[in-house]
Amino acid sequence: MSQNIENKVVVITGASSGLGAETARHLAAQGAKVVLGARRLDRLESLAAELGLDARAILSTDVTDYLQVQALVDRALELHGRIDVLINNAGLMPSSMLDKLKIEEWNRMIDVNIKGVLYGIAAVLPKMKEQKSGQIINVSSVAGHKVGPGGAVYAGTKWAVRAISEGLRQEVKPWNIRTTIVSPGAVDTELTGTITDEDIAKGMAKTYENAIPASSFARVVAFAISQPDEVDVNEILFRPTVQVY
Repeated sequence: MSQNIENKVVVITGASSGLGAETARHLAAQGAKVVLGARRLDRLESLAAELGLDARAILSTDVTDYLQVQALVDRALELHGRIDVLINNAGLMPSSMLDKLKIEEWNRMIDVNIKGVLYGIAAVLPKMKEQKSGQIINVSSVAGHKVGPGGAVYAGTKWAVRAISEGLRQEVKPWNIRTTIVSPGAVDTELTGTITDEDIAKGMAKTYENAIPASSFARVVAFAISQPDEVDVNEILFRPTVQVY
């Protein structure tokens, strides 16, 4: 699996916990040069110490601020001179019924889940075009394929990620850039902790009783990265075996 991963420069947003942190561990173990961004710097520092990373390989990053995302990518370029993979992983899921009118939560999801992805693309695209190589991995969700009560806005953001990614796929062909959408089902992360609607939280807790570990996501990402350069794995949808929806 480490084929085509070793020595690749990989930038990961939302890397302080869950999917991002586990993916950093998995790729670093296979020889990737990871550069990690997240809002919680203390957690990034702990992860960097665990992985033996240079202290400069982490940066406090709020993906709702384009300049912070650009600074993270610039840090990777300063350290390694190139960027091979961007994993747009940062995301929130404060799902709620629309009639609860949790407008601030809607706005936050749009800012993180959609704008954050766009800012990541904007930050890496000029360098990847110059290199004529690279891979952009955007994290969607099973909710990016189907919508349920309480998930309208979250699903809307994840459908948007898929639409943006497909448009990106078609546009970057002249520069040999690969694009991948990863859509996980119930994976064990802190994502459900952002839900403030008590009724939705109870239902989600039941769904997540059978959540699979974050390492499942990390292996999927590694599979997409490890393919030969002429193979572009565009989308992977995966769930726990027992998950119905």
